Amino acid sequence: MTDERPTARPFPTGTGGPTADSGRKRPERPALDNPNAAPVIVKQPPPFSIRVTQLLWVLGLVAGSVAVVYYFVVREDQLPLIIEAVRGVDGSRQDSTYATAADIIYWSAFWGLVALLLIQITLLVSFMNRKDGARWWMFFTVLGQAALYLVANELVAEGEHGEILRQMFAVQGGLVLLAILVSTFPGALRWTARKHDVRKGVIASPGSEV
Repeated sequence: MTDERPTARPFPTGTGGPTADSGRKRPERPALDNPNAAPVIVKQPPPFSIRVTQLLWVLGLVAGSVAVVYYFVVREDQLPLIIEAVRGVDGSRQDSTYATAADIIYWSAFWGLVALLLIQITLLVSFMNRKDGARWWMFFTVLGQAALYLVANELVAEGEHGEILRQMFAVQGGLVLLAILVSTFPGALRWTARKHDVRKGVIASPGSEV
């Protein structure tokens, strides 16, 4: 007696077999970006022109700070020169009057320079925060600095230290003026006009923020 084992039936190869599903088109994967997602404020690096502007501004402030410190250090050497400049205007006064006038001129110029530096630091922070009008206000401070420079050139920046002071003041004014010029490049203007960097989509993890 022989054992008859049932033979396996092959699957049909027609349209009704399992291979019929292979011709079906797989559904598309859902998109990761939702066009209806709420806008998200993100932190993006500023354009190159803004970075150059910031660098020039900082260098100008450093040059101005060095000039103010140097101006204070050479005070004792500058006061006699200021007295002589005042005496040349009107030589009929007493010596104490010239000394008082020299002190007033010196400290007025000194605190004027300090005030300009503080204002420019504040304006730099405002500019990096994309505040309106920061460029114009900085330009006005440059005009004020130029006026103060002319006064200092006539009465304060005299003697062997006068040439160094004039060079420092000129470097500071040139750097700040160049920073204002670079800040008017198209990329910098667009960056300021945007106020905030906004995009749609999921919020990126803190580690992936630039």
